[in-house]
Amino acid sequence: MTDPITVLVVEDEPPIRRFLRTSLSAQGYRVLEAESGAHALELLRGRLDVVVLDLGLPDMDGLAVLEALRRHSAVPVIVLSSRSNEKGKVRALDLGADDYVTKPFGMEELIARIRTAIRHRFQQQGERASFSTGGLDVDLVRRIVKLDGKEVKLSRKEDDILSLLTAHAGKVLTHQFIIREVWRTPTDVQYLRIYIKQLRQKIETDPHEPRYILTELGVGYRLHEPD
Repeated sequence: MTDPITVLVVEDEPPIRRFLRTSLSAQGYRVLEAESGAHALELLRGRLDVVVLDLGLPDMDGLAVLEALRRHSAVPVIVLSSRSNEKGKVRALDLGADDYVTKPFGMEELIARIRTAIRHRFQQQGERASFSTGGLDVDLVRRIVKLDGKEVKLSRKEDDILSLLTAHAGKVLTHQFIIREVWRTPTDVQYLRIYIKQLRQKIETDPHEPRYILTELGVGYRLHEPD
């Protein structure tokens, strides 16, 4: 019998913890709960498949919990964030969070993000060589991109950006993470926006209503991955 996926919920508000425990358990997940950063750090020593982490904890910053976790574990982390805490979201993603969900949130969205984060971790372990979503096909080994079966010619920078998004499909990548990985030197985020616009013109049916490269306002970009 396969062990259930274990989710650690780190949240100090009892009603939200109860809501998450009930909803996730109904989906077949095993749920552990921590109401503080210190309690979370104790539970992080055990076997976990995904962590749902609130940044606003009573005893310590949720970012400190994330930093401590990332020193020894690659377990997927989904941050719960208030809409006004945009800097916190960016910082969490730069520290290694896999995704974030803004409060108030819908349970269907959170569960979809959990599935994507776990799938992405498995794919990283298996070194994804290709990716397909809708009519978009990306071969990371041969660096060939096709849209509806027709090859799309990309510039080197466009290809580097799309390859990075593909390697992390489903995960939010911050502006600074993409710039650091693609340019390797400090670069104005406006250059990234220009290349994203050019990419969308080549791979999106309607660049103004993108299906593949999605904008996370004030944070970065995400390559859509089918649920």
